[in-house]
Amino acid sequence: MAHTGDEPLSNRERSELDDLRHRVGALEGGARPRAARHHPFRSAGSVLLILLAAVLSVLSVIAVWANSIVRDTDRYVATVGPLASDPDVQKAVTNRVTNVVLGQIDVDALVKQLQDAVSEKGVPPKAAELVGNLDAPITSGLEQLVAGTVERVVSSSAFETVWVESNRKVHSAVDKALTGEADGPVSLENDEVAIDVAPIVAQVKERLVDAGLGVAARIPDVHTSFVVVQSKDIGKIKTYMRVLEIMGSWLPVIALLVAAAGVYTAFNRRHALIGAGLAVFAAMLVLGITLTVFRDVYLDHLPSGASPAAAGAVYDALIKFLRAGVRALGAIALLTAVGAFLSGPSRIAVLIRNGCRRSIGALRDMALSEGLRLGAVGRFVHRFKRWIGAAILVVAAIVLFTWNYPTTMVVVWTTVIVLVGFALREFLDTGSAPAVKSKATTASEA
Repeated sequence: MAHTGDEPLSNRERSELDDLRHRVGALEGGARPRAARHHPFRSAGSVLLILLAAVLSVLSVIAVWANSIVRDTDRYVATVGPLASDPDVQKAVTNRVTNVVLGQIDVDALVKQLQDAVSEKGVPPKAAELVGNLDAPITSGLEQLVAGTVERVVSSSAFETVWVESNRKVHSAVDKALTGEADGPVSLENDEVAIDVAPIVAQVKERLVDAGLGVAARIPDVHTSFVVVQSKDIGKIKTYMRVLEIMGSWLPVIALLVAAAGVYTAFNRRHALIGAGLAVFAAMLVLGITLTVFRDVYLDHLPSGASPAAAGAVYDALIKFLRAGVRALGAIALLTAVGAFLSGPSRIAVLIRNGCRRSIGALRDMALSEGLRLGAVGRFVHRFKRWIGAAILVVAAIVLFTWNYPTTMVVVWTTVIVLVGFALREFLDTGSAPAVKSKATTASEA
């Protein structure tokens, strides 16, 4: 039905008119000469910049993770702290400490003392000879006693407290450990990063004495280490980690600027933005797969005697936040690509936008018919609608970029809030036409 110039348009008609204007603008924007639109050097430059940004995004995630491990004490403790309650790590520490303690106890001396005590008591020679053959039973019983004591110490909350506090105190030495200059509790030598567990040995010694094993009091102060990371290539790894740690604050900014340059260089910037988002998402997917594959390679090259289960637990703990960063950046990239696609003129994008506008418009019309008055607010939102949308996106980008270690849930909730903001903007946009009359006004006029 045709409208005269004095009749206001309905919300549905305004939505269709806005969409028609968008289509006409898109067609006018695409009316450039074909030769200029497909200039090879400009297109190739845009593609190369986007691919470089994808590579830099991988390095950025690793650099931020390395930087956080070295400089952020709370982050480091949150990384290694859970290892104290990991069963595989507890078992590896128990075996290590048990072997150290048993190595300090002379079983032959214990048997000799027992023989001397028997001789002093006047025991018959045959009985004394039987005592001399107790080496194996005494050794077995001693191993069970020490192993049980160590296991109780390691599985107690006291061990977890010692573990966390020790790691917090020695965090400043991690930087030196990664650069091969450590001389404290955290060391890097023989291609391994190790933590001294001497305090655990001291606790075991004290409990053995309390249990009646007096010979344990002779155990000297033993400094033994629990290997956190061991690899023949750790010398190379520490060099790379040092470089990434230095660049951790700048790589994300550089990657973002390179991606923006790639999008700006392209003729169709919306397509370039979609391509940049998908390229970064693919890069994060490859990095995630690489971390999984490298885990198997690392475990296959452990030295003999190392516990694969404990090494796997340590590896998973160390890259826990790296995986979180990979998932978060991948989610941001994918959502960016989806958002750029939905803003385009494709049939699916138009259908989705029109469906959302009509649904929100119907809700707004219902609220207006019930007496809601938007007045100047509605006209203001209609006038500055594009600027409001841009402000919402800018604020969301600032939040994600300045958030310390954003997770996937942070990205999801930020996206939800952005969608709510756009929905609220659409709801408040009453247009420049007169508002729908309320039921009360209609009744009074009648």
